[in-house]
Amino acid sequence: MNFVNIKKNQEIFSKKITFYYKKPDLLTRLSILSMSAKYDNSCSSSGGKRETHPYGIGNSYLSGICHTWSSDGRCVSLLKILMTNFCINNCKYCINRRQNDVPRAILTPEEIANLTLEFYRRNYIEGLFLSSGIYRNPDYTMELMIKAAKILRYKYYFNGYIHLKLIPGASRELIEEAFKVADRVSSNLELPTEESLKKLAPDKSFIKLYQPLQVIRDIYEEKQLKAPASTQIIIGATPDTDKTILSVSEKLYREKMVRRVYYSAYIPVNKDKDLPDIKNPPFLREHRLYQADWLLRFYGFKLDELFENSENLSLEIDPKLAWALRHLENFPIELTKADYYELIRIPGIGPVSAKKIIQARKYGELSPESLKKLGIPLKRAKYFITIKGKSLLQLNKKEINLFKEKQLELFPKFFINLPCKFSYTTVHFVDF
Repeated sequence: MNFVNIKKNQEIFSKKITFYYKKPDLLTRLSILSMSAKYDNSCSSSGGKRETHPYGIGNSYLSGICHTWSSDGRCVSLLKILMTNFCINNCKYCINRRQNDVPRAILTPEEIANLTLEFYRRNYIEGLFLSSGIYRNPDYTMELMIKAAKILRYKYYFNGYIHLKLIPGASRELIEEAFKVADRVSSNLELPTEESLKKLAPDKSFIKLYQPLQVIRDIYEEKQLKAPASTQIIIGATPDTDKTILSVSEKLYREKMVRRVYYSAYIPVNKDKDLPDIKNPPFLREHRLYQADWLLRFYGFKLDELFENSENLSLEIDPKLAWALRHLENFPIELTKADYYELIRIPGIGPVSAKKIIQARKYGELSPESLKKLGIPLKRAKYFITIKGKSLLQLNKKEINLFKEKQLELFPKFFINLPCKFSYTTVHFVDF
């Protein structure tokens, strides 16, 4: 039988005893490690293209590889596992924390490479997402993960997608090696402040968690390696506000440390006095943070614009609509004259629709019919726009009265001291 020594000799009742456990079979270990990896969200396509071996297997860019959907609309699969769920850390929110009595397992680099290849050949997956608990020490763990990726790349000529999780505390040389074999790398910050880390992850520090991201930025600047990075922040495990969380994200984007920040709603898997006692994970809050994140990255919004009245985002309406309701003086916007940055501030109109509108203005007159033909949704936008000075709303008396009642119930504070140029027939927010 295959036995593995998991503890060194220990002195118990003045006798030295060595503990052993029976090593589970490969399928059992795979099940344990895939379940242990399911809480990591920072897993998506890099959109990158790598040089491939002419006789190699797989392709990481032809159709796009991502966590759930590819760029051509296909649902794709990655083998998403931990190398091991043994971990020297004792993070209170983590199922794999050191003190938890859970099934433990470890895969060798050869086993990881063989599993990935066999699953790929059977068309089960199109790539690998590999993370790990910290086994022995950060450098040793990172070396084993890189070895698995190198076996795939250089022994089996696997050209498919590989995402490697960087281990905080690993040396710069190992991080550079990870860049060479991976299509994407990531390193999780976990929590947005040092105080939160000290409370829930006493073995970690902000300096240690930031270090891999700083190395990533330096590698970009020095060697132009193109394996984009991402990170993940847990939402709801601590009292940190949405503004605090997004301020960390904004800094990471500004300093070019990551390509994307993922937000993961806290899911209670452990019981501890320092953890919140919740039944339902804050998935709606997570969704609002993603929406705000996109406004910061692609819509030209500043952080302070999203948090003018509160440190947290509204759960009832999306951040863009909330901003529009706070700034009714900017609306309605005339579609025939507005520039790109004015258009993308209209609820319901994004960068793609804004570019279509600007392009369409060059070749003809805009009308509700022409906008529909272009595929521009007007369900929300029609309450904030005019075309040639005319509103797109046509309300009868009954609809106007119904509108007044509902809006005064939902947003009473927004209808106090409205500017004179607005009336209920031109500004309408019910159907968003």
